Amino acid sequence: MKNVINQETLNFLSTLEINNNREWFNENKNLYLKAKENVENVVNEIISEVAEFDKSVERLEAKNCIFRIYKDTRFSKDKTPYKTNIGASLVENGPKTLNQAGYYVHIEPNKSFLAGGVYMTESKNLKSIREKISSEGEDFLKILNKKTFKDVLELQGDRLVKVPQGFDKEDPMGDYLKFKQFTVFHPLSNEDVLNANFVKNTVKVFKEIYPFNQFLNEAIGN
Repeated sequence: MKNVINQETLNFLSTLEINNNREWFNENKNLYLKAKENVENVVNEIISEVAEFDKSVERLEAKNCIFRIYKDTRFSKDKTPYKTNIGASLVENGPKTLNQAGYYVHIEPNKSFLAGGVYMTESKNLKSIREKISSEGEDFLKILNKKTFKDVLELQGDRLVKVPQGFDKEDPMGDYLKFKQFTVFHPLSNEDVLNANFVKNTVKVFKEIYPFNQFLNEAIGN
């Protein structure tokens, strides 16, 4: 049976944003569990489809890919206790790994998106990625400039002001070497999320991300 994101899931997240407190959440935890189960079912179907072209995800289970909704507020000015999104990271070594490029599904009313690549990684990995981009710039640009890739994805991330130390400041790939994260994004409207073909459309985007992830993982050594 085809799985879809339910309107009730978005409704729950919208209501949670207005009532982001433990009393309301505890009284309505059944709504959270239903929303989480809904997203898990969809993500399991996505994993099954993605595994057909990327074997690295074939052993993943959605329940282990979805991030906790409980926030760590110890070092944050925002003390609301819950995230207002449900996010799932599809990475072979687990959602918290910093050493592997993967895929990400983010469900949040009016702020949903798909993503891929590496958001945060160790400095040695970042250096390796930059070295590969510098030496294999033509291959990297071929991935980014493919029409079907450009139509649905955009490279985003924080950047250095200057080309990082250890690289020629005149390097033709200098603008890309300045990136501190190597992530690509595909925004989703609420209508996109609720679309009956959400799984199919997500897998199509992830298939475009696959060569990008391969490039990064080859650099990192995966």
